[in-house]
Amino acid sequence: MNNNEQPTKRRGMTAEDLLRLRSVRDPHYAPDGTRVVFVEKSIDEENQYRSHLSMWTEDGSVRPWTFGRCRDTKPLFSPDGETIAFLSDRSGRVQLWLLPANGGEARQLTFFKNGVRDYVWSPDGTFLIALTTLGDDETIEDREEPEKAEVKRADLKPRVIERLYYKSDAAGFLDGKRAVLTRIDVLSGKIEALTGREEEIGSFAISPNGRTLAFVANRNEDPDTAFTRDIILLDLEKKTETNLTNGCGAFASLAWSPDGMKLAAIGHDLAYLGATLHRLYVFEPERGTKRVLTADWDVHLGDAMVGDMHADAKGPGPIWASDGSGLYVTASERGRVNLYFVPLDGPIVPVIEGNFHLYGLAIHPSEQQAIAAISSPTSVGDLYAVSLADGTKTRLTRANEALENEVVFADAEPFTYRSADGLEIQGWIMKPPELDEGEKAPLVVEIHGGPHAMYGFTFFHELQLLASSGYAVLFTNPRGSHGYGQSFVNAVRGDYGGMDYEDIMAGVDAAISKFDFIDKERLGVTGGSYGGFMTNWIVGHTDRFKAAVTQRSISNWLSFSGVSDIGYFFTKWEVGCDVWEDAERLWHHSPLKYVKHMRTPLLILHSERDYRCPIEQAEQLFVALKQLGRETKLVRFPDANHDLSRTGNPALRLERLRHIVDWFDRYLKGASH
Repeated sequence: MNNNEQPTKRRGMTAEDLLRLRSVRDPHYAPDGTRVVFVEKSIDEENQYRSHLSMWTEDGSVRPWTFGRCRDTKPLFSPDGETIAFLSDRSGRVQLWLLPANGGEARQLTFFKNGVRDYVWSPDGTFLIALTTLGDDETIEDREEPEKAEVKRADLKPRVIERLYYKSDAAGFLDGKRAVLTRIDVLSGKIEALTGREEEIGSFAISPNGRTLAFVANRNEDPDTAFTRDIILLDLEKKTETNLTNGCGAFASLAWSPDGMKLAAIGHDLAYLGATLHRLYVFEPERGTKRVLTADWDVHLGDAMVGDMHADAKGPGPIWASDGSGLYVTASERGRVNLYFVPLDGPIVPVIEGNFHLYGLAIHPSEQQAIAAISSPTSVGDLYAVSLADGTKTRLTRANEALENEVVFADAEPFTYRSADGLEIQGWIMKPPELDEGEKAPLVVEIHGGPHAMYGFTFFHELQLLASSGYAVLFTNPRGSHGYGQSFVNAVRGDYGGMDYEDIMAGVDAAISKFDFIDKERLGVTGGSYGGFMTNWIVGHTDRFKAAVTQRSISNWLSFSGVSDIGYFFTKWEVGCDVWEDAERLWHHSPLKYVKHMRTPLLILHSERDYRCPIEQAEQLFVALKQLGRETKLVRFPDANHDLSRTGNPALRLERLRHIVDWFDRYLKGASH
């Protein structure tokens, strides 16, 4: 740089920067530990999501490994390290493909009509187990077909519904499809069905000797109203099954011990229904024993972090130490997702910890180091080599280096405060990066969904955008959030709009008192799902906010219970009753009841294909507000579901962000649009 040149000033985050962000995820070591294959997800020039495989080698080089207009995910080295299996939609459906580990052409291994959902290698590498689905008249021999053109009106048929659970926000109408585990020979491609048509299959894993397949299934007599998930053991030679758990809980994330004598799982006993903390279980099938290794650890296992960059990145399940002495697990605690070692006997030990979000992990075969995917409020996310001895980290990738050099990121400062009843609550404040000394900024309060989820130390594009747009951003974990123990996460059940509301309002007071750059006269609030419910509730109970944006919200529990894909059980689990038991109670907790008190200008954002919080929730609120002559606007997003803000169509995500910023600009800054 010339001595007379001034360094380029970094600019603030824009909505359009979303299209440039890359998510590095899902690392996996080669068996010899010399290479790591991982996934990089991005948005291409056509505003379409793409994901490709890349390879890191011991010499520090990182090279792209697959290309094209496709989504390649879940890479796994074969046991001999010669082949990489992965899932890809390059043929149309998501199928299983094989690629030489040293480079070359990928070979399609499966051609299932409905594609592949998940898979595992056999220990000897001669076959793979793949999960597919079948309709009533379909077989595993049926091959995928080109996407059908739109059905002609003359060919339309009614959809006959007999099941209580007949639709899903993720999958749409279920249409009778069932899950089937299959065995695929690597050389010949020959396929064999291993299970009958299951209502649902979750995690599955093959024992080290290749003889037993463990899988999680819904074997309940009424699978729509019973929520246990059993672990089934299938003898691959004798074709006999054993139910290992017999309805004692809901399990996932299976992992066999190196000697094949023990089976680990993440699960819980539904003691607090959907608010129950996840624990680490270890079973010894031959001895018939079961242990809960984390029974006395008041921490939720797994990743409960809320964000808009890595929401669909599947984090690691439990990973056994090579000597079978214990397991590595991730846990969500106080806004952090870190790595811990849980021994079979002895105290739990933190392994990789800090104020960050560990959302992907691979353990080196020697167990001297790990490759971790880590994000923080000012780092989008990259792979790091981490010493398992002392936690020192070396950054391996720089997926967003160009953007990071161009844009200034606002940091998130954590703080704690006391709610109305004295309960300690954790929150964060983001200061606008270009705010001048002595200047005050309007405040936007963000409320997460769930409610059993967690804000924390992760990168969040939406929050960065608001901060760069000149807003101080407050986000908190009110009671009902994960990260603070079982009593805390359970405390919201039956009290929606009660002390959780007080927690958020106390957070606003605490932030205004602590941070002198907040303009207390210009307050806004927004949130989605449960956060949308709470936004609706807030504007129905206080006029303190000058603008609000409610997203994919709940406004009426009476109708929600019958139209949501989960409403028929979630309403009772969370509010405490069914419609016919106590309709007045549901109405009491419904924001729509208080619509006459809503005077805050309210922007309503909702996806038209949202089956979790169907759009009729937004419509009811909008119509009532319009009838009352209140300032409101409804924005409907076509062909989008509940996950619009995280994994939805990128063009629609941009429109959503623009509407949010424009609304707050109009009512908190007086800007006209």
